[in-house]
Amino acid sequence: MIFWKYHGIGNDFILFDCLKEKVSMDPEFVKKLCNRNFGIGADGILYVLPGEGTDVTMRIMNADGSEAEMCGNGIRCVAKYVFDNRIVKKNRFMIHTLAGDLEAYVDGLVEINMGSPILDCRKIPMDCDGKFVNKEFSVNGKKLHGNGVSMGNPHLVIFDPLSDNEMDELGPVLEKHPLFPKRTNVEFAAVKDGKITIRVYERGAAWTMACGTGACATTVAAALNGMVDLGKPTDVRLPGGWLKITVDKDLRYVMMAGPAELVYKGEIL
Repeated sequence: MIFWKYHGIGNDFILFDCLKEKVSMDPEFVKKLCNRNFGIGADGILYVLPGEGTDVTMRIMNADGSEAEMCGNGIRCVAKYVFDNRIVKKNRFMIHTLAGDLEAYVDGLVEINMGSPILDCRKIPMDCDGKFVNKEFSVNGKKLHGNGVSMGNPHLVIFDPLSDNEMDELGPVLEKHPLFPKRTNVEFAAVKDGKITIRVYERGAAWTMACGTGACATTVAAALNGMVDLGKPTDVRLPGGWLKITVDKDLRYVMMAGPAELVYKGEIL
């Protein structure tokens, strides 16, 4: 069984080309391969499948065996793989995901039109009504201000100043906060000189080096709070590197641009 190891600014994946062979999506299989001590090690597994009215399809399983609707760094890796291996013979093409059909553009960096952010709480989903923008809520007896955004998967963005120890404690608790019936990704963010810095606790993968949808959701939240400008590219720094995010002034789309790199090709015997 052939696999490819990719990463997008440190968010790493095992990629299987299911156009060539059938590969299991069984949660125990996924957990075994993603284990960094007893397996290959990864934040998740990417499956490249035939398109559904699109050029190709992407499915993503988290390291804990759960399936995610979407993954920003993952879709850049898929786009890079299918372009470099001539599965698609154009540098602008469509990828079907559980979060919808998204357009990819490969030209050195990989740019993805991530679609329109979802702000309606019930659709994120969150167990509340309306929008959740700079709203106060409680966790472990502590009051925080949060922003709920979906980029095909749920995100809770927090701009409150917190110590590293506080983030370490709150990340896994917030992932399972009762406000989020399907759990959530958590972004702890700060804005300085028009640039955003983020630490991410990913749903199903814990602390990761990067999260593409998290960078998008955080930039949307920052724009809604007047911290960055709509319609202009924003530099977003994650532990593994930088992404460039542009939120349309009318919130019709969010553009994400960043690298996707092949680490190695291997075989499971």
